Amino acid sequence: MKLQIANCKLQIGARFACAWLVAAALGTSVLHAETIDRVLAVVAGQLITLTDVTAATDLGLQSADGAADPVRAVLNKLIDRELVLAEVDRYAPAEPTSEAVDREVQRVRQRFSSPEAFDSALARSGIDEAHLRETLRQDLRMRAYLDQRFSASPDQRLNAINDWMTGLRRRGGVIDLYLAGR
Repeated sequence: MKLQIANCKLQIGARFACAWLVAAALGTSVLHAETIDRVLAVVAGQLITLTDVTAATDLGLQSADGAADPVRAVLNKLIDRELVLAEVDRYAPAEPTSEAVDREVQRVRQRFSSPEAFDSALARSGIDEAHLRETLRQDLRMRAYLDQRFSASPDQRLNAINDWMTGLRRRGGVIDLYLAGR
């Protein structure tokens, strides 16, 4: 086999192919892949990553409720959240007040032993307080939407929401890529 490196064009992708060919010919490895994050699901065009699952868990926004696979449990909740958000965006309920969002941020802060612990959780999750505020604002919008749409008694409400969620999951365009243990 004769390797002709001179024929490689310096285009995006071709440069990497040439480097791979040279490495293969020399029996060495030039390229190293680094995983930055894992996409676990795509819901209504929105990516849900392993970082999203970790952030939701670390900040106490979602819980695994003692599930055998905590990543799967929280991922399922984040998938449902995205499906509901898509519906909420279609019907645009009233925006929560900044005071309501402030209260939610304060509730999250209180889950931590110190401001440093809170800041550390944000940093570990790769988000800042503005991102957290936006997430909490969306949660408040979702609550308002669900309260408006499902105003039945608590038992009937839970059944109605579960039936509605089943329909959303069926038609929601969910691509679930999560495989346990990988």
